[in-house]
Amino acid sequence: MQITGLVASIFSAKRHWFLLLALSVLLGGCQPAVKDNTVKTHSFSLRDVVKSSIDKILEIQLRNSTRLLRQLMQKLYLRNPQYWRSAGFQSAENAVEWAFAPQHRAAVLQQCRQKKSIDSMQMAFEATFTGDRVLAFVYGLSSMLDNAYEDKTEFFLLDDLDPQRIYNAARNIEVAVWKLSQDRDAQQQLFLVSNALHGPVINLSFERLFGKLIAIHDGNAEFIADKTNRRINYVIQEVVRFVFLPI
Repeated sequence: MQITGLVASIFSAKRHWFLLLALSVLLGGCQPAVKDNTVKTHSFSLRDVVKSSIDKILEIQLRNSTRLLRQLMQKLYLRNPQYWRSAGFQSAENAVEWAFAPQHRAAVLQQCRQKKSIDSMQMAFEATFTGDRVLAFVYGLSSMLDNAYEDKTEFFLLDDLDPQRIYNAARNIEVAVWKLSQDRDAQQQLFLVSNALHGPVINLSFERLFGKLIAIHDGNAEFIADKTNRRINYVIQEVVRFVFLPI
């Protein structure tokens, strides 16, 4: 009888423990998103059930990519202030906010002469282009990446992305970096000023931003290739330095 009572007591304690655990999970799911400087959490959603770990990683990485593109645009505007000033903005920050606002997509496309992706990036380095070169360059990068990810920012188990397109997009970022530092106008002036390689202060912050962008999308291409059991056709580094690859 003592043994039976002991067993019943143990099961009763375990039942209470499981009830408390279930209650804490339910209450935790009802809490608002928690923010701090390092970690962001979100409430549980039924949409999470149809996402793999790779899907969630892709979403986080694309948010990081957008954040880096915004930083890149602001730094380019600060180094080339004539473009945000001629567009009538009060600051570089205002110009970036306008360019990335969803409600301004049609206006941004119009400013870039209805060109997207690679075409918009190439236009930023054309001598005949008289518009906002910073906008054309960054919008080209952003729309190229949108194209590579099929204009998706949320991913699920059945989504079928092509890792080759994302790999090609990463190589095109390298081409864009090369053009940024090499392409010049008739007076041998850079179309867009970025890194400062001479003078009292050497500024290589653009290189770090581009390096992070390339690493993000190379990593995503590898994740997707592994998930879908596809092969990526790698290209020779020296070849992709000068030519944009198709997306």
